[in-house]
Amino acid sequence: MALLPLRKIADRPNSSLATAWLGQIAAALADDATDRAILCRETLCEITYPEYATDWESAVEDRGLPLATRLALSALDPRNVTLEPEYYAECDDTRFQKVKPLLWLWYSFDRTALGGQNVELGVQLRRLLAPHIFKRCGENFKAFHHVEFSFGYNLDVGDNVVVHRHVLLDDRGGIVIGDGASIADYANIYSHTHSIVDQKDVTNAVTTLSDGTRITYHATVLAGVHVGENAMVGAVAVATKDVRPYHVNVGIPAKSVRVKPNAPQDALHVTTVKPR
Repeated sequence: MALLPLRKIADRPNSSLATAWLGQIAAALADDATDRAILCRETLCEITYPEYATDWESAVEDRGLPLATRLALSALDPRNVTLEPEYYAECDDTRFQKVKPLLWLWYSFDRTALGGQNVELGVQLRRLLAPHIFKRCGENFKAFHHVEFSFGYNLDVGDNVVVHRHVLLDDRGGIVIGDGASIADYANIYSHTHSIVDQKDVTNAVTTLSDGTRITYHATVLAGVHVGENAMVGAVAVATKDVRPYHVNVGIPAKSVRVKPNAPQDALHVTTVKPR
């Protein structure tokens, strides 16, 4: 099988504009006096409604504009919207309101013409925002578009972690992601579960993806599961129990079907699942 590393792409013609724009946001986030809600609002307004960027407040109050336009303009300010985690009983409002503007900027940017599937700029912006949202964010974090969270502040992320498109990281009970872990498109990582008797009965449990783990396409890892070092959860699998290091678990519920060939001797035991 051929090794196919990612190609190096030449800088875009607008790279200097992108660098300056990201630098502007970085400088604002580095300043403790920055009002994050205003930063979010101004950034989104410049992208989506530039004609109103210098006088947003007057535009929102302008009765000559359609109501929907005024409402959309007002929603650029995160204080005028609600996010689902705000309704959770255990939401730490002090912590959440601090990260909420950055979550709203993250989500909204992906739905703009500037964001879309603009890979390099999107990765750089999310890499910039992540350390100000997560409990911890290591070096070279890479997230693609439409990655979403619960609180955001319960995420502990190591170095060189890659999170692909449309991933849900439900950090309600806490998620720990080790160095070099990879989460593929449309995967779901949960850290809370509901009682089958009473949906309001919620159990939060830390979910751990150890160093080098791979969660593949459309896979789900349930609350409290520990995916061991260099283990893999296969496509569409549902990991309901811990996954042993170097093991490849597939199916619903996910079970070990093989061990990676580079596994140490003590990881070689595997229970084979017979096909139906």
